[in-house]
Amino acid sequence: MAIRARTVIVGLLGLIVLAVVGGLTAIGWQVVLGPKARPVTDRKFDVTDARLARGKYLVEGVASCFHCHSEHDMKDPELRMVEAKKGAGWELPIPELGTLAAPNITPDRETGIGAWTDDEVARAIQEGVAKDGTALFPVMPYMNFRHLTDEDLASIVVYLRSIPPVRNTAPPRKLIFPLNHLVNTMPVPLTSHEPQPARTTAEARGEYLVRVVAGCQDCHTPADDKGQPLPGMDFSGGGLFHDPSQGGKEVFSANITMDPSGIQHYDEALFIQTLHTGQIPGRMLNHIMPFENYERMTDDDLRDIFAFLKAQPHVKHRVSNVDPPTKCAVCGQTHGLGELNAKPTGK
Repeated sequence: MAIRARTVIVGLLGLIVLAVVGGLTAIGWQVVLGPKARPVTDRKFDVTDARLARGKYLVEGVASCFHCHSEHDMKDPELRMVEAKKGAGWELPIPELGTLAAPNITPDRETGIGAWTDDEVARAIQEGVAKDGTALFPVMPYMNFRHLTDEDLASIVVYLRSIPPVRNTAPPRKLIFPLNHLVNTMPVPLTSHEPQPARTTAEARGEYLVRVVAGCQDCHTPADDKGQPLPGMDFSGGGLFHDPSQGGKEVFSANITMDPSGIQHYDEALFIQTLHTGQIPGRMLNHIMPFENYERMTDDDLRDIFAFLKAQPHVKHRVSNVDPPTKCAVCGQTHGLGELNAKPTGK
């Protein structure tokens, strides 16, 4: 499933090509020596009812953490999470990368994060470095999470400490070469406090939820063959995934801009209803979209997200998973309604 993985995968495979052509030495000594990592501190987050509530909301709602860190029933068309394995880790079905598992993030001391300090958990979430100093694979969206507010970070750590511990050892990571070395170049230490902008408008609050917590852009923006987001195509759909419940069938993310080829026909009420139910007129969304988490979101937060999306540039990009796939001149992929897309004149 690897909900946020497709853009990252393509980008890292593009880096493999660059590494072969340019030489590993051009990327840095971290390739061999391990990631850059700051020393952990004695930082500790106080447990409060407010933090437990906010952490649960973020982990099980907006950020969809358990969507990757929990085993799913692959024979179930709805890809339901196995409740008894919530947070206990899961081998992600991305065989082209080798063996990659989302680790156990329950407070089990032997197989989870029970023996980690608060700052070690925080460093992993925001900087992509585990307790033992190894680099996390950036399917874990630490590059987005580094912009979390201090209070949201504290709430996530506090809540993860509170969930039931599950004894489960995730399979060891065995990435393909040279990706197993290139992953070490990704983490960047967060050595100073990041000032938070004032978010006094619905659009600004929505931007934080979309870009930092949920990472909607990672799935809903098409990328080139090197994994770089296509210029001018933000939120226009075309992110490629393989649905494990349908034998790996290719599915593409939707255009969520307000262009007629996107969600211009949505009003605020329909948007909220869709995110809460996973239903659009006539059918259900594909379960790779973690709407079973988003149904926990408040109407106010969904209104803010809708306000942010309304303010984004409209991008013409027809994408369908129910029509016959054809070549798309805009994103270069083969997806439903692709033949109806054409690059703007002069581009």
